[in-house]
Amino acid sequence: MKPSPSGTGVTATDPMVAYYRRRAAYYERVYHKPERQPDLREMEAWTTRTFSGRRVLELACGTGWWTPHGARHAEHWLATDLNPETMAVARHKALPACVGFATVDAYTLQGVEQALAFDAAFAGCWWSHVPLQRLQAWLELLHARLPPGARVVFLDNSFVQTSNLPITRRDADGNTYQMRSLDDGSVHEVLKNFPAPAEVQAAAGPRATDFTWTAWTHYWAAAWTLT
Repeated sequence: MKPSPSGTGVTATDPMVAYYRRRAAYYERVYHKPERQPDLREMEAWTTRTFSGRRVLELACGTGWWTPHGARHAEHWLATDLNPETMAVARHKALPACVGFATVDAYTLQGVEQALAFDAAFAGCWWSHVPLQRLQAWLELLHARLPPGARVVFLDNSFVQTSNLPITRRDADGNTYQMRSLDDGSVHEVLKNFPAPAEVQAAAGPRATDFTWTAWTHYWAAAWTLT
């Protein structure tokens, strides 16, 4: 599930939820693009190293492409999403024994038990769908659920003109949008932002230390430690 630009949370009828529900069965085609394969192999190894020994809360796991890689050496991994269609794909993957699932709205985090004592949080290809005007407040909510020393990691797309759909408009808040077509012929406007490293670091806020930015050709990853 990817987030909605409106309201404090999302519902089953939200346009973005509906878009990803209808796309669930073939969402992972995007990871089959030939030009992205070198990046993906490096990133899969990177996520495995990053979360070794950690208790990880994964937000908006979608079809779970990153879940088996990130969780390979994790102590515990809770993959969450609000969309049952995408999460059903994730549940059918070959996953490490440490992986569990929960239905959670990433915007509110209701349903995430603080007693689980996560020491890391992760979201793959989700940051780019969060409206800029909601980003900082949402990060503060996420950080409040994590203890000092926790590692926060986001991974997402970089804009490459030959591999990404064009940006079709920019709104008053600076958010950018793409028009996407599904196999059923329907066309959907999707919020998709492509941040610079300084923008991500600024949004992370005062608790974020040890900020790192890793850039591949088609993707980026940002990580920081909470004070």
